[in-house]
Amino acid sequence: MMRLNIALSLCLFPLLCVAQDTATPIAQDISPTIVFGPYEYESKPDDEAFDEFNPMKAPAPGPMLLSKGDRLAILGDSITEQKRYSRMIETYLTVCYPQLEIETRQFGWSGEKTDGMLRRLEQDVLRFSPTVATLSYGMNDARYRPFDWVNGRWYRDHYTAIVRKLKASDVDVVVGSPGCSGKIAKWVNAKNGTLEEHNLNLCTLRDICIEIANSEDVRFADVFWPMFKAQVLAGKQYGQPDNPYEVAGADGIHPGWAGHVIMAYAYLRAMGIDGKIGQFTIDMNDDSVSASDGHTAKLTSAGTIVITSNRYPMVAEGSLDDENMIRSGMMLVPFFEELNQFTLTVTGLESEFADVQWGEQIQRFSSVELAAGVNLPKAFPSNPFSRPFAKVDEAVAAKQTYETEQIKKVFHGAEGKRDIEAAATRTEAIRTPLAKAIRDAMVPVTHTITVTPSK
Repeated sequence: MMRLNIALSLCLFPLLCVAQDTATPIAQDISPTIVFGPYEYESKPDDEAFDEFNPMKAPAPGPMLLSKGDRLAILGDSITEQKRYSRMIETYLTVCYPQLEIETRQFGWSGEKTDGMLRRLEQDVLRFSPTVATLSYGMNDARYRPFDWVNGRWYRDHYTAIVRKLKASDVDVVVGSPGCSGKIAKWVNAKNGTLEEHNLNLCTLRDICIEIANSEDVRFADVFWPMFKAQVLAGKQYGQPDNPYEVAGADGIHPGWAGHVIMAYAYLRAMGIDGKIGQFTIDMNDDSVSASDGHTAKLTSAGTIVITSNRYPMVAEGSLDDENMIRSGMMLVPFFEELNQFTLTVTGLESEFADVQWGEQIQRFSSVELAAGVNLPKAFPSNPFSRPFAKVDEAVAAKQTYETEQIKKVFHGAEGKRDIEAAATRTEAIRTPLAKAIRDAMVPVTHTITVTPSK
């Protein structure tokens, strides 16, 4: 009966009709996209680990969801309370899209399921009048066991209720799927089911999230499928017997930084972010230069431009084979290509190659590469934005750390139980300067790019 319940899940329906192939940055998805009845399914990598998984095709991201002055609430369980993907989202919106002036709060609560958020939604979240909310629930709702329809309906009902309550308060919603498991959680006393069955359960909850998003006309963020693919494929590519590459984290549930990059990517894409942060062009024929909105550029000598930027790219340094490095996670999904475009284009080069100096680093590119456009933060992990970016990110981390204390210790502690309104007023007086520190850290950056033709 257990196996029958799993076999009935959306992730395990038979595959019948062929559509088209797609690819991921870490492996080719060679199986076709599949249509079964009214459903279209995701393509799959050629690896036996994916044989039993047939996830529903995720809807494409819609247009830009965010407007100037939006108040973003990031809701979720202990994975959100880790303050990693939530921190990346807030830092990204602060430095990459400062013109939007988005105010962000995170509301992560360890061990929480959808029913828990539903109970505290009014007091903890809606009191701050959010205009956009991201939801990240499902890991605890899956109950660390194989899928069953009773629990699936329970999850659908409670997740839908959260969405509807937010919509009733004029909040735009992004429904996020759970991530994947890398191990059976150590706190699961009864070893109920295999790791594959746990992930099939999470995959089915992912498909339920798609159905909720479609039926409620809200956005969907696919966390499970890209994370599961990365867990399997990057684990084989980078992992060593004595040093595994664990996208889902050392405990198999709470991702390291690489896994959180996948989560941040999923939510930012679901919000319709286009990732076009900066575009700079140099024409070596006539020494003309141009820069996109948010930047000014001037030519100071042949091949050298000085730029003042009010928008930053995301900066990430570190090894690609370490799941605790943000840069490693950025290579598991098309983060640079879709969310972090900070591009230099050089035309009119008479030489086959040119050396590009940005800050203290120099890289050599072909004239073909430069004519097509070089994504600077991808090519230059350490760059002139490294220190300014770190200051903003540190300020974001400090504010989000206090937000956890504000909600968990104060609102739900003795002070909040005595007088929640007084507690909110007192704690907001502490949070306000922490939010201001983020804005103060976001200062214009002046940087220089020099292009030197070479043989």
